[in-house]
Amino acid sequence: MSATGLISVEAAQAQLLDGVAPLAAEAVALAAAAGRILAEPLAALRTQPAFAASAMDGYAIRWADRAGPWRVVGTAFAGAGFGGSVGAGEAARILTGAPLPAGADTVIVQEDVARDGNSLRLTGDGPPREGAHIRRAGLDFSEGEALLAAGTRLLAPQIGLTAAAGHAAVRVHRRPRVALLATGDELVLPGAATGPHQIISSNGVMLAALLGDCADIVDAGIARDEADALRDAVAACADADVLVTIGGASVGDHDLVKPVLEAMGARFDFWKVAMRPGKPVMRGRLGGQHVIGLPGNPVSAFVTALLFVKPLLQRLAGAAAPLPLLHPARLDGTLPANGSRRDYMRAVAVRDRAGWRLTALPTQDSSMLRTLASANALLVREVNAPAVGNDGPVSFLLLDTSLDVA
Repeated sequence: MSATGLISVEAAQAQLLDGVAPLAAEAVALAAAAGRILAEPLAALRTQPAFAASAMDGYAIRWADRAGPWRVVGTAFAGAGFGGSVGAGEAARILTGAPLPAGADTVIVQEDVARDGNSLRLTGDGPPREGAHIRRAGLDFSEGEALLAAGTRLLAPQIGLTAAAGHAAVRVHRRPRVALLATGDELVLPGAATGPHQIISSNGVMLAALLGDCADIVDAGIARDEADALRDAVAACADADVLVTIGGASVGDHDLVKPVLEAMGARFDFWKVAMRPGKPVMRGRLGGQHVIGLPGNPVSAFVTALLFVKPLLQRLAGAAAPLPLLHPARLDGTLPANGSRRDYMRAVAVRDRAGWRLTALPTQDSSMLRTLASANALLVREVNAPAVGNDGPVSFLLLDTSLDVA
């Protein structure tokens, strides 16, 4: 921590994730497993395909008889097959996915033959090799073969593979349970009438939308700026894995979150980070519960949740590399030199043939949700970074970080 009491973003993220292990495993049905992370390796329960199958509609023949003509002796259907066998000079009509009849070793596609009744003759080039257009048994995988490693995030392709391998359920890390507790006498719930000095509590629903893909969200409501009320609200969140407080994290007369939590036994690793927006960020533990205190300004709350809360939740859910990734880009416009805090500027990123180009939005006030909603990226200015001219190199984070997490 510096002489000013500020900790760098990198140091804060390292402390945040240090020693944090994924939550325990649970079994879930495949239909509920999308986005979850495997807690143990997954092996095939069956062989796929379980039999030699045709990859095309055509006729099953013997390679030795590839010049024809042939006599058609039956049809092999997908799911049923052909009960007979294919002998010398014979062919069986076969449909895609049907098992290869006994005696046959090659499939000739239907476009290469002409059929008259049960007589079949070659009209095209014929099969290019023995075994053509046949998917051998076990082509995809064999029973007992390792398919997915522990730590794999289950996206649509992995879900499909798991189902094909014979699994109806998987063991994944439990989703963390996170309680979002807003604080402040000035706040009212969305849709409620506001008094002359009140504002809408937008942070709770915004952060629930940001974090809901990796955690189960509990809306803990709004705690008033009074120690007993805040203490009761925190106590009501005791069963959450992570408590996120929003607002009251600074050092003003009504910023009660840190002293109240410390009086309840919380111990904090840091409470000020060298960043803009979002300097007043707290990270600590209350017993076995992770506690993160976020600032109340909406943009500050969003940026700090993206950089600290979401990585913690991703790690608890089993992600090995939960931090958002920096991407290189070229700047459209100019930027002055940066100061002593890392700056996260709302920006618009556009990809062209040469790569990403970034435009910083003109208004960067941390209270302005309209600017945040117009952005799809955060342009990252390092501490004491020099001025950047048009087409100069910059780095950015995507606001949708789902593809960055492994």
